[in-house]
Amino acid sequence: MKLIIQIPCFNEADSLPETLVALPRRIDGIDSIELLVIDDGSSDNTSEVAARFGVHHIVRHRTNRGLAAAFQSGIARALAEGADIIVNTDADNQYEGQDISKLVAPVLAGEADIVVGDRGVRNNAHFGPFKRLLQMFGSAVVKRLSNTQITDAVSGFRAISRSAAQRINITSSFSYTTEMLIQAGRKRMAIVSVPIRTNSAVRPSRLFKSIPQFITNTGATMIRAYAMYNPLKVFMLIGGLAVIVGAAPILRFLYYFAIGEGNGHVQSLVIGGSLVTLGVIAAMFGAIADLVGRNRQLLEQALERLHQVEDTLRSGKDADTSAGQALKQPRNGTDG
Repeated sequence: MKLIIQIPCFNEADSLPETLVALPRRIDGIDSIELLVIDDGSSDNTSEVAARFGVHHIVRHRTNRGLAAAFQSGIARALAEGADIIVNTDADNQYEGQDISKLVAPVLAGEADIVVGDRGVRNNAHFGPFKRLLQMFGSAVVKRLSNTQITDAVSGFRAISRSAAQRINITSSFSYTTEMLIQAGRKRMAIVSVPIRTNSAVRPSRLFKSIPQFITNTGATMIRAYAMYNPLKVFMLIGGLAVIVGAAPILRFLYYFAIGEGNGHVQSLVIGGSLVTLGVIAAMFGAIADLVGRNRQLLEQALERLHQVEDTLRSGKDADTSAGQALKQPRNGTDG
């Protein structure tokens, strides 16, 4: 059982050493632990520091592509290196490295596909009142959209089984955390959370420059991810609201028309008819989007099968290599 701990980094040369030192080197039930750093176009010597501290795998982006892209690059590399479990953590040592054993335990026990570290936002001493309120509200929304019971939706401290990692396809350019949960929830994966410890922040977040920017980007990501997996429901809701609003001025016109005063209220009929038309168009878009979504599901299933074939071929190659090495071993004793 191989565990790969991946760490997305952007200009983390100063904080990375402390993070790496805190990571566990042995965990019960895990045969080998390897470290993977994704250098997302850093302008400092993040990659050199990673190599100096013995990181097994280093992926470097030529330019800064964002956290979501770095996470996806790490997942792809970890799968290629044969990871059975992938743990994602931050480079700023926000999460307690020794709690990785708590994260992987449900995956090892076959109880979960994805495990999210719960920072205990409500009572976390490292969070201010406004941040606590914002995190709890955001997690409640994601909980509803993803149909999961996760209470810390934006926690980046996660363990992912190999099969789950092969089924997750991040499309956001901002962050992977909320989209990943919505995808996993809609794909009926087993998702659990475990309490974890956190350290105090050593610097402001580099993911966003302000709270309004974080709210805007996260909100857009959640809406896009939900609409991707529930397009018919989203467009039907929009269309239904347009039809209901449009019906009011139409009924108003019909009332005045019935009492013989319709000539002065034609504008109500025009406005209402336009809104009803937009509602019908939105419903049609929903039907088309739903068909496109079904096609995307078929493509994802094909991609999952491709991953399974690759795993089978890799297992066969490893078995052949092991057999070849066994044949080359010198024999003990003498021939009869």
